[in-house]
Amino acid sequence: MSERGDAREHDPAELGATVAALTADDIEPGRRRQLLSRLVGQARVRGLGDLFKPRAAVRWMVDTVTEVAPHVPVRDLATLRRHFAGLDDEALADRLVRNAARATAGVGAAGGGVAAVEWTVTPTLLSAPVLLAAETVAVVAIELKLVGELHEVYGIVLPEGRGQRAVALVQAWATQRGINPTMPGAGVGAVLGNAARRELRDTLLRRFGRNLTTLGPFLTGAAVASYLNRRATRGLGDQVRDDLRRKRRELPVPPRSLPDVP
Repeated sequence: MSERGDAREHDPAELGATVAALTADDIEPGRRRQLLSRLVGQARVRGLGDLFKPRAAVRWMVDTVTEVAPHVPVRDLATLRRHFAGLDDEALADRLVRNAARATAGVGAAGGGVAAVEWTVTPTLLSAPVLLAAETVAVVAIELKLVGELHEVYGIVLPEGRGQRAVALVQAWATQRGINPTMPGAGVGAVLGNAARRELRDTLLRRFGRNLTTLGPFLTGAAVASYLNRRATRGLGDQVRDDLRRKRRELPVPPRSLPDVP
């Protein structure tokens, strides 16, 4: 690869663009495999080494999730209303969780397709941990988008500013709870603090460990990865929704009514 190509792969914006594209609701399987392959290449260039040491892989994932989080596209409520016209809050939240679960399941299936190509070249298993780390980052990005959009649906305002919003989303994802709207700025800063990074690391380690169980020859792990991703995303969505409902009940603002759709 040329020096210019290396520079592009190292650019957080380029990595963010790849991850953002993977969060789209409806991607053709071939396009998803292409994007995941690109993410694998970016992972390699960005120095994911000691691949059989979970600590090194998780450290890379923590750093990468922190970098890409500001690039995750979170639609505001008005945009969501346009995309899903006629749905009330609960139906809209249902649709968002369903779509996100389908997307993460698609990443698991796409990972099997990428592995089938990667593993035809020796040394075969050297590709697998890179792929699993990249897949985990892609799944987390989809779930960060889901968490942000659920906050929009339930009227819990995220911090302004891309950096602060990203930190709030990462913390909400790691804890599987909504942010606290009554404590402005609490736990939110330009960068993740040590405690928040540990929480993110521990959650990522559990996810990465789960993904390691899907390793197998050729495509045998794809169906399992797809199922596990779908189940985990649905579980995350349900927990965040329960917490956001509770927080909205505690706010001194009445629930929004569904606007008329022309």
